[in-house]
Amino acid sequence: MAGFQKILIILLVLCFILLALVFSLNNQMPVALNFLLFETGPHGVGLWLILAFVAGALVGVLMTLLATVRVSVSRRHLQKRLTRAEQELEKSKNQTPRVL
Repeated sequence: MAGFQKILIILLVLCFILLALVFSLNNQMPVALNFLLFETGPHGVGLWLILAFVAGALVGVLMTLLATVRVSVSRRHLQKRLTRAEQELEKSKNQTPRVL
């Protein structure tokens, strides 16, 4: 099953690359982007759109990574608190004599 998933992912990535290539080849009109401080050289519209998509994907991956790290740190902290609470509970059970 894992092998099938890998093959499926590879096929999807190859299809995406093919679609991006076709899109880029069909949008060759040169455009220069003008930012506040500088202007880029003229490149095809397809290239700019693909670069914007890749930049957005990278930002998304970075944000997901940061959220994952934050959750991991929180989980580790809560696990330590739980361990301490369990130890204190066991300690109090052992110290308190049972009265019926």
